[in-house]
Amino acid sequence: MADAAAHLVTTLAAPLDRAQDAADAPRLLRWPARRPDTRPAPGDGRSAQGPRLLVQRGDTELVAVDPDSPDAAAIRFPAPWPRRFGTSTVAPNGEFAVFAGVHAVRAVDPTGAVRWEVGHGCWEGGCRTLHTAYEEYATDHRHRYADSGSAVFSADGTLVWAHVRGPVAASGPDPEALDEWLVIDAADGRVLGRADAETAAVGSDHVPHPDPARMGLCVGEGQDGVPMLWGRWDGKKLSVERFCDDERILTDVSPSGDRFLTVTHYEETLGVHRVDDGSVLSELDTEHTVPRHPEADPDDQDADETLWDYECGFLDEETVIAGTSERDGEYGEERHWLVSATGDRMRLTARITYPFPISGAPTALGDGTWYTVSAAGDALHVWSR
Repeated sequence: MADAAAHLVTTLAAPLDRAQDAADAPRLLRWPARRPDTRPAPGDGRSAQGPRLLVQRGDTELVAVDPDSPDAAAIRFPAPWPRRFGTSTVAPNGEFAVFAGVHAVRAVDPTGAVRWEVGHGCWEGGCRTLHTAYEEYATDHRHRYADSGSAVFSADGTLVWAHVRGPVAASGPDPEALDEWLVIDAADGRVLGRADAETAAVGSDHVPHPDPARMGLCVGEGQDGVPMLWGRWDGKKLSVERFCDDERILTDVSPSGDRFLTVTHYEETLGVHRVDDGSVLSELDTEHTVPRHPEADPDDQDADETLWDYECGFLDEETVIAGTSERDGEYGEERHWLVSATGDRMRLTARITYPFPISGAPTALGDGTWYTVSAAGDALHVWSR
């Protein structure tokens, strides 16, 4: 198998000090720019990408930096609650941030003013209170370890898709309420559409589609599986389909929007699927495909089993980047791989070699590049072939 040398495009320093600011590692938010009627040609992934923001969440603020404008000032959004109480994202234009918390989805501008808020049921499993403020549970130990939903902006930034704990109405707590999926007007917070997600989440992640009216959602239910939902908003109604029998984790959508990528719950198989119906177009198992780690003890039979990382994605329309770094870390150097995703067959084509040691799984950016996070979590390294 050939090696493919990675070229360092740039290194982006984290805007917050992880220790001093009690911050998460930084990440790059990206939005596909193409509408469904202007599909990129194979290999034209770069033209299909929209804005990007380097973001980092601290306990007291969320910081966003335009990586393509190094002289631009960082945008700082005061956080309504500490980072352990939910997830967060930023609008593509950087005008405001959305915090998906234990009791509400809240939009905040850089002054800390609340642009809008949508309240919902409490993510702490034993709590039946419809909270109106974070302060109501700030010191409660159980709420510090509550489950969580997520929220994300559509490709054009006009909608916020939010996965929340029901009920959203202020009519009183419902002990039988499950999760809901909402489509929210990003400008004013009006709930435009809603659907019963029929999930009981520990956590969730959205995967944006190039069509702003479509969205993927992957819900973690612990040992109960990983429901995958695909939503379509027609301007009046949110319709939802459930794909893959709760056994596959949604990781990415191709630049054209025609296909999506998954890894099985137990990490042994990658799959490329048709967006329209979820059907499998091609698969790739690690068994008999990914070689055992060269630094593993020859007598260690467990080293014969390699596993894909949960993070993988499309470098372009026909190429996937995937790692085996989590499993590799038990033996030595972490490994990343290029996978051909053309037609009805996936093929492992090359192992990526780096000019210095890398850490963790690769995150594809859809334009032929990808990034890795430094071992200390204080920088992102952006790579190309």
